[in-house]
Amino acid sequence: MQKELENKFLTDFESNQNIVHKVCRIYTTNSDAHNDLFQEITIQLWKNYHKFRGDAKFSTWMYRVALNTAISLYRKSTRSVKTQDISEVVYKVQSTEYDDTEEQQLKSLYQAIHKLNDIDKALIFLYLEDKPYKEISDTLGITEVNARVKMNRAKDKLKKILNP
Repeated sequence: MQKELENKFLTDFESNQNIVHKVCRIYTTNSDAHNDLFQEITIQLWKNYHKFRGDAKFSTWMYRVALNTAISLYRKSTRSVKTQDISEVVYKVQSTEYDDTEEQQLKSLYQAIHKLNDIDKALIFLYLEDKPYKEISDTLGITEVNARVKMNRAKDKLKKILNP
C-alpha cells in the first residue's frame, strides 16, 4: 500500500513539478535558496499527500501547499543580505528565448514582483499562470470576489512600481 502511494505521488509530482519551480523563482533570489525551498515544498507535499482528497485538481492542491510553504518560510526568514540578484537566476535559462527588449521587460517585471507582499506575489503568480479566479480563490483560501479585488490592487501596485 505504501509503495503504491509513493508511486502515485511521484507520478503526480513529476508531471507538475514546474509549479514548484515557479513558486521558488518568485520567492527566492538565488539558486541555493531556490533549491532549499524546492526541497522544503517537496517534503511538505509528500508529508501531506495522504490528506489530498481529490476534491480539487492535484495541481490546485499543489499550488496551495507550495505557496503556503513558501510564504511561511519567507516570513520566518530574517535574511537581509542577498547574495545574488534575481536577474542572474531567472534569465540564465531564458536569455536565448527573448530579444533584449523582452528580456529587460521580463527582468523588470520579476524585480517588481519581488517588491510585493507575500499574498500579492501569490496572486500575480497565479494570474501569470492563467489560472481562473475560481482556482485562484480555491488555492489561496479566499472568496472569488476577494481574489478579484486583491488582484486589482496587486496590479495597481505593480503598475506603480513599474511606472513611478
